[in-house]
Amino acid sequence: MTVHVVLREEELAVGEARLVAVGERELVVYRLQDGFYALNNYCPHQGAPMLAGRVGGTNAPSDVYCYRYDRDGEIVRCPWHGWEFDIKSGRSLFSERVR
Repeated sequence: MTVHVVLREEELAVGEARLVAVGERELVVYRLQDGFYALNNYCPHQGAPMLAGRVGGTNAPSDVYCYRYDRDGEIVRCPWHGWEFDIKSGRSLFSERVR
C-alpha cells in the first residue's frame, strides 16, 4: 500500500476541508470530529468541484409531518445539482451504487 502525506494534522481544523493533489488526482480532505476523510474533487454526475459544495446534514427518516435533521457536518452537497454524499463513506444518499 502506498501512503501519501498531503498535510499535517494541525493544518486542518475540525469542520474544515482542503483541496490536495495526489499525483494527477484532486482530492478534498475533510476533518470531522472523528477523523480525516478524502473524496474526489468532482461529482460523478457532471464533474462539479466538490470543494465548492456545502457541508451540512440531511433529513433523517421520521414520522409524517415531522422533520428530523441529522448527521450535521457529515454530508457534502454538489454545488451544481444538489446530489448529496456521505463524507465518511463517499456513497451518495440516493443510491449505494454511486460513490
